[in-house]
Amino acid sequence: MAESAIVSRHLRALWALPGTELGVVGWPATKRERAFGTWHYWWQAHLIDCAVDAANRVPTPVRRRRIATIARTHRIRNINGWTNRYYDDMAWLAIALERAERTQGITEVRGGLLALERPLYDGWNPAVGGGLPWRIASDYYNTPANGPAAIALLRLGRQQRAQEMADWLDATLRDPETGLILDGIHLPSGEIERPVFTYCQGVVLGVETELAVHTGEPRHGQRVHRLLAAVEEHLTTRGIVNGGGGGDGGLFNGILARYLALVALMLPGDEPEQEADRKTAAAIVRASASAAWANRLEVEGEPLFGHDWSKPATLPGGSAGAGRFTVGGSVTSSKVPERDLSVQLSGWLLMEAAYLVSAAGL
Repeated sequence: MAESAIVSRHLRALWALPGTELGVVGWPATKRERAFGTWHYWWQAHLIDCAVDAANRVPTPVRRRRIATIARTHRIRNINGWTNRYYDDMAWLAIALERAERTQGITEVRGGLLALERPLYDGWNPAVGGGLPWRIASDYYNTPANGPAAIALLRLGRQQRAQEMADWLDATLRDPETGLILDGIHLPSGEIERPVFTYCQGVVLGVETELAVHTGEPRHGQRVHRLLAAVEEHLTTRGIVNGGGGGDGGLFNGILARYLALVALMLPGDEPEQEADRKTAAAIVRASASAAWANRLEVEGEPLFGHDWSKPATLPGGSAGAGRFTVGGSVTSSKVPERDLSVQLSGWLLMEAAYLVSAAGL
């Protein structure tokens, strides 16, 4: 139902071009949004990722075609091919395209992967002690770039660089007081930006879990254990992921849920600690999904998820109060966050994560 709601409310042909499909970023949409004057590269990457989730859950020709169509349309709307100036954006798209090819055999995205892999690998900057900047020529090296880039590069066979990134994140941006991962650091000045976002925890949990599988080195599993405990203590209430917003922030909690499900399914080890970690990760996903579903609105028979899964969703009154780009390049929340595609994608992402842990009996 979460999938169906996005398909019916948000998916539209790009500029009336036949054989294209992309997500309109608001519902109800402004004229500019309907015309894809705003389209938000990284939101669409998560739309592709969710479409892959759905095809993996119940493979159908329609679902496979949808993945290929959205990916192709993403490249068309991006005007200059697959890449842009933001390493975090490119990393999210690389993750989605790699999964599309590996799990659904969609080989037409291979050119995109090759185009994205190079800047993600070459952007690493040993001159300032390592790290991938947020965007080209920036002095800001943050978790939202290094976390997903490490996941993408690991899955593309660049294990050593992925491990370097994970080690850098742990050494540079883990808060010794809370155990949570901070947003980023300016280099070479060393000034740390201290906001804590749920998706930063998610991507680090994801890459450390996959490195634990690939390398067998104990430090990766130990980091998952430590960070998972910090997430449970500081970022959940009664097992439900706290808060949530709109705009770019609308995706943050859904991304955490995706990688909590990955911990639940993939974290290696038969010791009581690892079994407990897998159960804890699954329990947060299940509790959050139950809350989000209980607090949804039904609009024409389809769910509209709230931006905060623990509170009842709000129906957008129309297209007024749409989010906008900031000078820094981020997207603000709509006045009613529920109208943002990011918030609804997060709900869909959460439901797919809950399906995975439930299907695994966790």
